[in-house]
Amino acid sequence: MNAPIKHDKGYWGTKTDFASLMAHVEKIGPILDKNSEANEKLGRLNEETFDALKPLRMSHVFAGEDIGGAQLPPTQGLQLIEAIAYHSGAAGWVSMVHTCIGAMSAAFLPDTAIGRLFDGKTDNRFSGQGTPTGMLKKVDGGYRLNGKWSYASGIYHATYTHTAALLDDGNGQPAKDEKGDVIVLCAHAPVADHELLGNWNVLGLQATGSIDYAANDVFIPDDMVFPILTAEPQRMKEFFSLGVVGLAAIGHSGWAIGTSRRMLDEAAKYARTKTGRAGLLGESDKFWYDFGRAEARVRAARAFLFEVWREVEASIEAGNRMTTRQISLVHLAKSEVHEAGVDACHFVYRALGGASLRYGVMQRIYREMLTAANHFTINPNIVAAAGRDIAGLWGDRIWQFYDLIEKK
Repeated sequence: MNAPIKHDKGYWGTKTDFASLMAHVEKIGPILDKNSEANEKLGRLNEETFDALKPLRMSHVFAGEDIGGAQLPPTQGLQLIEAIAYHSGAAGWVSMVHTCIGAMSAAFLPDTAIGRLFDGKTDNRFSGQGTPTGMLKKVDGGYRLNGKWSYASGIYHATYTHTAALLDDGNGQPAKDEKGDVIVLCAHAPVADHELLGNWNVLGLQATGSIDYAANDVFIPDDMVFPILTAEPQRMKEFFSLGVVGLAAIGHSGWAIGTSRRMLDEAAKYARTKTGRAGLLGESDKFWYDFGRAEARVRAARAFLFEVWREVEASIEAGNRMTTRQISLVHLAKSEVHEAGVDACHFVYRALGGASLRYGVMQRIYREMLTAANHFTINPNIVAAAGRDIAGLWGDRIWQFYDLIEKK
């Protein structure tokens, strides 16, 4: 299930030892587990938890070695996030957000901004929101950012925000490009320049601190924005042609397979303690049949995910940019690992009765998986569009952000 994957060392980084990163996750696993309840009560990762994660430098996982990153291939990033999420859904979520947004910043910002954000002196970490619920107004030397955003996972542990906003046309209305589309820019500014508003009283993933935040006339230099809907990679052009949505898919997919695996392992561990006489859970053929089916589906979804990403890596290593079909498969694989995880969690929650009802690992994972499955990136409309593309119905379209649009 976890066989090593061979990569073309001419493209991916060689300075970071992936085995050492995985060994570090195994080492800190007990710390992540131990702090899970305290982190939920706190509403974010506590200091001990995040200090344990820091050596992994998750915001630099996919950044190029030339700017101080690890330049890992996607399948290694998937495995790393999977391993963290296995021990703590919240730690895995914060880690995957820092990973994916760090990759976006490293991919799409101009060299002058990269020189400041990836200067080798500070391990900047990035958090924010890709939905444009605010506006940027052009001023001398940059922009002024105003607005309010939700779901800033990991912002308590970030140094810079990554915030999508509509460009103001000068009259308070969204500006449009020559094709008639609104212009959406992604702005970067120190977290300290923003107001952190709280508002994270939720069913699951409480410890991610995915709070609301606001900007009140925050200055954004010209070089600290990129067009989030149409961004062209500035470096590592083959890999970063995945775009914002492709990079985000790595994080969400890795999180789902890690938490699904932990849920089934916890169920099996509990059932093994309930054997020895008729009527106990571990003696039930129905339970073990349903467990086997859940195990098979979670493994099958994971295998599909890695099949898709191995093909993506091979294409990148051959010098190719991503195709519409590849992004469609990325979306389908991302959806399936979540759907398999939700079904597995439903099965465990119903089958184990009071053991999964009361507070503990299984109850927490159940709540976290249901929360994750409500994320916009798992939207059924995305899967439907990918299905149409795979079937050949929409073969003349391209992905723009999360929409499969007609070519203009």
